Amino acid sequence: MTLHKSRAAALSMAFLGLAMSQPCIAAADDWQYEATFYLHAAGMEGDAGIHGVTTDVDTSFRDILDHLDGGFMGMISARKGPWSLGLDVVYMNLEADESKSVTGPFGKVTVKGALDMETSLYVAMASVGYRLLDDRTKFDVLGGLRYTRLEADADIKVVLPGVVFPGGSRSASGHDDWVDGVVGMRVIHPVADRVSLVGYVDVGAGGSDLTYQAIAGAYWEFAEGYKAHAGYRLIYWDYDNDGNVWDITASGPYMGLGISF
Repeated sequence: MTLHKSRAAALSMAFLGLAMSQPCIAAADDWQYEATFYLHAAGMEGDAGIHGVTTDVDTSFRDILDHLDGGFMGMISARKGPWSLGLDVVYMNLEADESKSVTGPFGKVTVKGALDMETSLYVAMASVGYRLLDDRTKFDVLGGLRYTRLEADADIKVVLPGVVFPGGSRSASGHDDWVDGVVGMRVIHPVADRVSLVGYVDVGAGGSDLTYQAIAGAYWEFAEGYKAHAGYRLIYWDYDNDGNVWDITASGPYMGLGISF
């Protein structure tokens, strides 16, 4: 189900800017801001489904890009003293068609299916952080809310002769949304002039049964007020509600550009 593969990639992009955000160039007693534009080149594996029809997911980032029609990914962070705020927003529009084994409804039968799907994805995460350690090594804790909304249209047709699967074809459309509470921590440690290592983990639940992510990366301030970010990131969701399934792990390298002002 390429729609779900693409949707997982988009979801995986949605939270990268939060973990990459760093202090800006303003004085410590002023508000410091950073706008970050980013891309997470993630492959995915797991299970995804809509209205009781599920499929396994195992795809590369290149496959995902083939079905990406457009979108926007970015975040802005603000810091004053030990406190920080973050807002991360993602919009994606995706179209896909693929022959794939599908299961459902209710997991009763698995057959070869043809999927023609279109979806729009909206993700927003708001967070508040507090710096517990502000020496050469910096350590932050944070908490926030992650909102996800998915709007989908799907046409599912059985292509295995002699098998009756919801009348041979099925159309489904609608939306699903949920909110997860998330807590996490971030460590920043300089290793050279203008170069620092970044580690980040978070875990949460609420609308989903479980979500977590881990990031290992670095940033380089190549010019005053400009940072290049790169590293590796893994994120996992376990969401299942009324036949809509999102049990996906997305992992891969990331890169981004941060602008301080």
